Amino acid sequence: MKNFVITVARGFGSGGRDIAAKLADELHIHSYDNRILTLASEYSGYPEHFFKEANETLNGSLLTKQLQELPKRHKPVGNLSRFTSDDRLFEYQKLIIEKLADTESCVIVGKCADFILKNRPNVISIYVEAPRSYTLKRVLDRMDDITVEEANRLITKTDKYRSDYYTYYSGGNYWTNPVNYDLTFNNARLGDDTCVKLVLDCMKYKFGEEWFHDYMKRIGKQ
Repeated sequence: MKNFVITVARGFGSGGRDIAAKLADELHIHSYDNRILTLASEYSGYPEHFFKEANETLNGSLLTKQLQELPKRHKPVGNLSRFTSDDRLFEYQKLIIEKLADTESCVIVGKCADFILKNRPNVISIYVEAPRSYTLKRVLDRMDDITVEEANRLITKTDKYRSDYYTYYSGGNYWTNPVNYDLTFNNARLGDDTCVKLVLDCMKYKFGEEWFHDYMKRIGKQ
């Protein structure tokens, strides 16, 4: 297996993005979330014929360079707006995700990546959730100048947006459906580090112990 991808779907405030970042650090690979949307937004502003050209010419190394040049978000940002579809933007996101999965080991957060890559054997998909008491505390700890009422509303609206987004672009599937994922976590019970360890264990079992040990040895973890 040349490369692998870990997709991370997550409830707002569950810690899924932090788990993704820790997995990327542990495995010496990149984690992509908002930068995929930013790059797709830039592409979608080009003329229609650009999509065909991009599909034929974009490769993993070029995408990695373009994505790495974009700013990485370090604080959680929710979504208070209602979901409205943008099929052209989604097609560019899908193209970027597929090209990355073809050529680069990475972690991809959100963007329906688990659904887009669902038939690929080199993918592990996880979903991270937690009770409201946990997500509320995590949001309050990580966002400045936000009240409890505002945080509660942000969590509710963001999760609704993500659910509607997933249902629309997956053709009717639902975001929290456990059969979409290899692993689902209640992060309030497990914590970030245990979730990371369980994903690594899943890699070992799904991709093979010999492959896993060889990979970890190559990156200096064994």
